[in-house]
Amino acid sequence: MRLSARQVSSLSRVMKTLAEPYSESEVRAKVAAELLELLEAQFCASYVWQPDTKCFDQRVNLHMDPENLVRYEQHYQFHDPITPDLQKHRAAVKVSDVMPQSELAKTEFFNDFLSRDGLHWGVNLFAWDGEENIGDLRIWRDRRREDFSKLNLQVLDLVRPAFVAALVRSRQHRRSTAGLSEPAVLSARESQIARLAASGLMDKQIARHLAISVTTVRTHIEHVFRKLSVSNRTMLAHRMKP
Repeated sequence: MRLSARQVSSLSRVMKTLAEPYSESEVRAKVAAELLELLEAQFCASYVWQPDTKCFDQRVNLHMDPENLVRYEQHYQFHDPITPDLQKHRAAVKVSDVMPQSELAKTEFFNDFLSRDGLHWGVNLFAWDGEENIGDLRIWRDRRREDFSKLNLQVLDLVRPAFVAALVRSRQHRRSTAGLSEPAVLSARESQIARLAASGLMDKQIARHLAISVTTVRTHIEHVFRKLSVSNRTMLAHRMKP
């Protein structure tokens, strides 16, 4: 496998990211962004398979319309002609290897879902921990570019073991900290913002109080919600009680 200097540099960043102690969703989001650069692709969505409900959730996405992805989650994933076959593979696989692009282009799935965001050429990588599918990366290019190459697949297969290991570590950490108090789970800044939010302050008020941007506040609150397994401020206030 021969890589250019740019590709080697990008691959090094991917591996460095996968060695860091990020949460599961952060792992998927950060490595997705770096793989788009490495593979010269434009779009990525990532999900986690739920065997009990037979559906994908916990979405992370880059450069794709969230409303269109909601349509996928509510309807098109249940009428998806390619992902069930792609999911069977333990190695990286091109969409065109499970369905020729000319055939895919005739489907409702392509015309009413994929083409809305300009998705044309795809490659998928599913992370398997034994018999459990713990995450995936669905990377796409538009029609102006070429299909993914054998080299692209080799790069993804090189990344795959580290990707799986990073997700496993993050999942184990989440489970081990599930019963801990919030200071043991949150960073100092996250804990500070969590307590302000739990006290009733809104995002703009917290931003003014801490002299940071509203965007930064919201990012920290998203991390707090995920780490503490809460979905709103009422639940947060209850979780933050001593």
